[in-house]
Amino acid sequence: MPQAGAPSDTPGRRPGTLKVFLGAAPGVGKTYRMLDEGWRRSLRGTDVVVALAECHHRPHTEEMLEGLEILPRLRRTHRGVEYAELDLAAVLERRPDVALVDELAHTNAPGAGHPERWQDVEELLRAGIDVVTTVNIEDLESLSDVVEKITGVPRHETVPDEVVRRAHQIELVDMAPEALRRRMAHGNIHAPEEIDAALSHYFRVGNLTALRELALLWVAERVDETLHRYRAEHGIGGVWETRERVVVGITGGAEGDTLIRRAARIAARSSGGDLLAVHVARSDGLAGASPAALARQRQLVESLGGSYHTVVGDHVPMALLEFARAENATQIVVGVSRRGRLQRVLATRGVGEAVVEASGDIDVHLVTHERAGRGRGRPAPGRDLALARRLGGPLAGLALPALLTLLLRRPAVADALNLNLTSEALIFLVAVVGVACIGGVLSALLASLAASLLLNYYFIPPAGRFTIAEANNVLALVVFALVAVTVAAVVDRSLRLSRRAARATAEAQTLSSLAGGILRGEQDVPVLLERTRETFGMESVELRPRHGDGETVRAGRAPDDGDGTGIRVPVGEDRLLVLRGRDLPATERRVLTAFAAHLTAAVERARLAEAAAEIEPVRAADRMRTALLAAVSHDLRTPLASGWAAVSSLRSRDVRFSDEDKEELLATAEESLARLNRLVDNLLDMSRIQAGALTLHLQPTALADVLPPALDSLPEPPADPVVAQDLTPVPDVLADPPLLERVLANLVANAARHSPPGRPVTVTASVLAGRVELRVVDRGPGIRAADRERAFAPFQRLGDTDNTTGLGLGLALSRGLTEAMGGTLTPEDTPGGGLTMVVSLPAVPAPAPTAE
Repeated sequence: MPQAGAPSDTPGRRPGTLKVFLGAAPGVGKTYRMLDEGWRRSLRGTDVVVALAECHHRPHTEEMLEGLEILPRLRRTHRGVEYAELDLAAVLERRPDVALVDELAHTNAPGAGHPERWQDVEELLRAGIDVVTTVNIEDLESLSDVVEKITGVPRHETVPDEVVRRAHQIELVDMAPEALRRRMAHGNIHAPEEIDAALSHYFRVGNLTALRELALLWVAERVDETLHRYRAEHGIGGVWETRERVVVGITGGAEGDTLIRRAARIAARSSGGDLLAVHVARSDGLAGASPAALARQRQLVESLGGSYHTVVGDHVPMALLEFARAENATQIVVGVSRRGRLQRVLATRGVGEAVVEASGDIDVHLVTHERAGRGRGRPAPGRDLALARRLGGPLAGLALPALLTLLLRRPAVADALNLNLTSEALIFLVAVVGVACIGGVLSALLASLAASLLLNYYFIPPAGRFTIAEANNVLALVVFALVAVTVAAVVDRSLRLSRRAARATAEAQTLSSLAGGILRGEQDVPVLLERTRETFGMESVELRPRHGDGETVRAGRAPDDGDGTGIRVPVGEDRLLVLRGRDLPATERRVLTAFAAHLTAAVERARLAEAAAEIEPVRAADRMRTALLAAVSHDLRTPLASGWAAVSSLRSRDVRFSDEDKEELLATAEESLARLNRLVDNLLDMSRIQAGALTLHLQPTALADVLPPALDSLPEPPADPVVAQDLTPVPDVLADPPLLERVLANLVANAARHSPPGRPVTVTASVLAGRVELRVVDRGPGIRAADRERAFAPFQRLGDTDNTTGLGLGLALSRGLTEAMGGTLTPEDTPGGGLTMVVSLPAVPAPAPTAE
């Protein structure tokens, strides 16, 4: 997003400053105060224009427009409705010192250059135009949901908080609720037929009081920032106020948006408050949120001016607190537990309660949300097992104990093994563990029950009845049942964790491969689609528009059934990822969301790159056309005027010229036209440089032969004669004489313009490492090292406001022509003060000596 204080697009002109009149509610007088500010600046001699003002037919506000220059609005028609919008091009062309632009949060009509008015304002600021604007507290993006809850009116036009926060000045326009309602009743805000409805709905005392409090709290932060700046400038030590750092814990769940917005409001109410969102991931990687949900919440955090972090830890509360303490956080925002009542009674305390208990001096906010108390929605036992195992587990739980009973009851086996009750119970325990491996814990419970009954009936005396004669056997049966259930549960959990670990490893390898491909530059949409198809083993993968108004990109063979059916995953707001080939289980769909998130970013990058590619040739052509036209006015005015004057004098019948006068006028016209021809050729060569089609005529050139015609081509001779030193002893350079003449003329003219009287420009040359260095030396104020590259930008004069000296194209043309000839043009400091321009060109090798 462009910044209000971004560098100016116009070299040599400072970026504009932004002043915002922030209103607590509509009708408090923001537009009136903006126009009053325009009047005060205008009376001080500032060039002020009203770029756009929405007076809403309020007489007192319309009176403030009288006497101010008002620019016409741009009329746009959309769906039969005409809109009057800000004419950005007209303001840029008019280029005032200050532009008054009302309603910063306004959304422009379709077809405008920028979708939002605040983007128009940012362009004015970058062009060096100061802007005075207005905005309501309800229009700030971070407060839109709060205002909707207070007033019941949704906000569709908002402005990012950072745009307003970066303003040079923010002035609160406030009014007591009762006074605002009286103003409404007097008809100073709405039309008479709208007054009763407004007073009973939006303009209720409670609504206005709440909006006023929001405005005061938001502006208080700016006051604190000013105070900190004052203390820093005056070296005041000690702490006057603690900086707030708000940490919000997110899980990727549906409640994350609510928590992030609440934390953003808390951070915004303090001076320099920071918002840090943190997601705690398990160290074993066996449990995690949806990558797509976390990516969306990360975008929300960053849009609200916060930062996103991920930490690893098995104990979520302690990991969250360790991160907060490491970041010196003052407040933590977490959501109320999603566990149901039964889960809260039977299980341990939730994350929020644990954080509150161990937070120490960090304030903790427990925020309610729509998922509070609804449970975590844990998966049903055995849901991740295959169908054959879910069916075979209960059957094995019944059949395996029965088969063991038949085997152990056979006399031959009993006599051969000579087993006792303990050995028989252990054998049945092994069978229960085997059933747990097949069908999970529920099948193991069934096997444990069947084994207990069979042990009681067949192996515990008295055999053949469900009774137990000895108390010791009762204990043995109970211990068997407990051990069987415990071991089965442990085995089942181990198997489930093993399967999840294998899945997590596969997911990690897949995502690592995807990240590696992106780092290697595989960021194009077709490449990512092909990688998605290969990863998930699909027949085809395609990225299609949702509403059929865009191009479809496909990887794999085209489907036979047209649109057909397939797995559909949203990619951004207007595209769908469609996969065909096989059905994906839920575990693989989770990884697919990560691919979709990367595709979303790739699509956005492709769209921005395409837009930039379309705009850049137009911008380059426009820059070249503007530069050439400016160069014509800059360099061709003098010879054109001289030749015109000479020819006009010769054609005049009022004066009789002698033969000598006619000869002199003809010589002047010829010289001017020749000079004009040379300049036109040079300008055309510059355009060919930009197009990469410049034809050079490089030849050995003596510097002493090029300097005199270069000085003759100056628009006006320097006040002090140019001093040439050491030009004859140096070898010739390999250059195009007309282009080198143009370079020297520009450099000498620039140096003469900045040299003080009595300090002539010096042109000297030397040889270094097979190159000739030509130096144009002046004794002027010089250029700071940080500004030297800016001096070679077109239209850049680095604060020189004398418009009679040209448009600042000389150095830009000189560098372009020098580099085209294989040379370089660099600035250096002149010893004793001033600037030296060094033109380095290849020297022509001396001819080899020949034998007599």
